[in-house]
Amino acid sequence: MAKKDTLTLVATGRRKTSVARVRVTEGSGTVTVNGLESDAYFQNAQLQELLKKPFITAGVVGKYDIIAAVKGGGKSGQCGAVVHAVSRALASSDDELKAVLKKAGFLSRDARMKERKKPGQPGARKRFQFSKR
Repeated sequence: MAKKDTLTLVATGRRKTSVARVRVTEGSGTVTVNGLESDAYFQNAQLQELLKKPFITAGVVGKYDIIAAVKGGGKSGQCGAVVHAVSRALASSDDELKAVLKKAGFLSRDARMKERKKPGQPGARKRFQFSKR
């Protein structure tokens, strides 16, 4: 979960099979993901906008620096995991922010994952054609 220090907030966020560990510190608003700037790591414009939404919703744009370590899944899942982790860290700092972020839906985990392939079948849901005789 998140632990509270004077300046640093740490949280874990998840989406699908992606896991993000995030360190939030007071600063100028820079976001670093796996050693790269967020715009370089998430090159899709939609993902860049999604990354900014928790800050806009909470009204703390440019007040915190983010250092994120993400693994697993694809870029979209990783971006969702970072957003989830940042939201959890901000919520742990202030109860008023928690209410705002929860209402906006940033504190709920997106647990949708690919269903596993079943033994003796071609896929997760697909079945071989049935033959009575």
